[in-house]
Amino acid sequence: MALSNLTRLAALAVLCLFSAPALAASDIGGASMGVLWALPFAGMLLSIALGPILFPHFWELNYGKFAAFWAALVLVPLVLLRGFEPALASLAHTALLEYIPFIILLFALFTIAGGILIMGNLHGTPATNTALLAIGTLMASFVGTTGASIIMIRPVLRANDSRRHNVHVVVFFIFLVSNIGGSLTPLGDPPLFLGFLRGVSFFWTTTHLLPETLLAVGILLALFFALDNWFYKKEAGMPSLKDPTPDRDLKLYGKVNFILLGGVIAAILMSASWKPGIVFDIAGSRVELQNIVRDVILLALAGLSLKLTPKPVRAGNEFTWGPILEVAKLFAGIFVCIIPVLAMLQAGRNGAFSGLVALVSNPDGSHNTVAYFWLTGILSSFLDNAPTYLVFFELAGGDPQMLMTTGALTLAAVSAGAVFMGANTYIGNAPNFMVYAIAKDRKVRMPSFFGYMLWSGAILIPLFLLQTVIFFR
Repeated sequence: MALSNLTRLAALAVLCLFSAPALAASDIGGASMGVLWALPFAGMLLSIALGPILFPHFWELNYGKFAAFWAALVLVPLVLLRGFEPALASLAHTALLEYIPFIILLFALFTIAGGILIMGNLHGTPATNTALLAIGTLMASFVGTTGASIIMIRPVLRANDSRRHNVHVVVFFIFLVSNIGGSLTPLGDPPLFLGFLRGVSFFWTTTHLLPETLLAVGILLALFFALDNWFYKKEAGMPSLKDPTPDRDLKLYGKVNFILLGGVIAAILMSASWKPGIVFDIAGSRVELQNIVRDVILLALAGLSLKLTPKPVRAGNEFTWGPILEVAKLFAGIFVCIIPVLAMLQAGRNGAFSGLVALVSNPDGSHNTVAYFWLTGILSSFLDNAPTYLVFFELAGGDPQMLMTTGALTLAAVSAGAVFMGANTYIGNAPNFMVYAIAKDRKVRMPSFFGYMLWSGAILIPLFLLQTVIFFR
């Protein structure tokens, strides 16, 4: 009953955003906050990391209640200890400038990508598999890692369902398509879109992460081809397995969605370049007209995708609203719980996280880019990479203009750490566990949680060490 009341309070606060008079943005006093304020954020992330593993059925039925519980543990003390207006101003800023645009983009990409279906089957030779992974990796920066994973995982599994050794195909798929491939635009991975919402230019990641991405993708594709070729030759002398999906020509359905994806890119570029100077003040938050127009266009494009895509196409992708609904609820909790954490980080050496500031700083006060890369990456391996990115973005100063210029190497380290190292575990990035579940359902003997970490530890950690030496020292 108490949880229900707290949930209603949180919902009421959100509703107040649209009815409250304009308030001056208020400081919730990050410098005077103790580490206890960060416990709901830690609890939220640990729930996401461990819930699907320790109690999957209970988690599936109650993840929204977990999110509401942790969010209420932030909102109620904020109102009681800091006052209603400062708490509302902080909530409005988070909801209107970050959470709502973030979820709208994910919803649009999820809906549009779910309307693209590849049918037919190829034979999973090393060359074919490498080409499929390369296509999915390239696609990830334009339809998102989740969208690319949805589109490509089933064709890849069908191509290899007659192979005796196919686990490595899915593992490298997670490395490349579900993670590293999304590093070149804000559309690719949620952390980068959060950076875009904070003021990072759309093409900044394209230019500044291109060398790191090309090196990682080139090495992984070459290693995959060599490994797959070795397995393929090993299978040559064995009796052939029956192919449950015989080879047939590939066919692409839902082509109109590629046009709609172009509309998504155009809408985001429009919001970055068109500055009419019209601003709406809602509960102390400055909501700019171009961003409202962008979000309306994204919703309209998603609606067009639903209307123009034949239902059998979405059925072929086993499309449901469950994943995006889960993301929306969980990120609502994350964005609320991170409010006091970001306030404390903004306080810098005067705040509760002064030790973390020292850890990522050189003796002369400059940024330790190696520490930013590895700390962002390690936390992104086990916690969600989007809020992890925000934490270290803020820790680096939170000024996008400074980070894109004099702090470019630091921002590149944070971005690469969040996106690349999300591949280290099944829970580092949202598509990882989805691909794991689909592959396991198709009878692929996927490694356990720690078995997968043996793969990532043996392959990715040496790669990231090499990148550290080349790019981040």
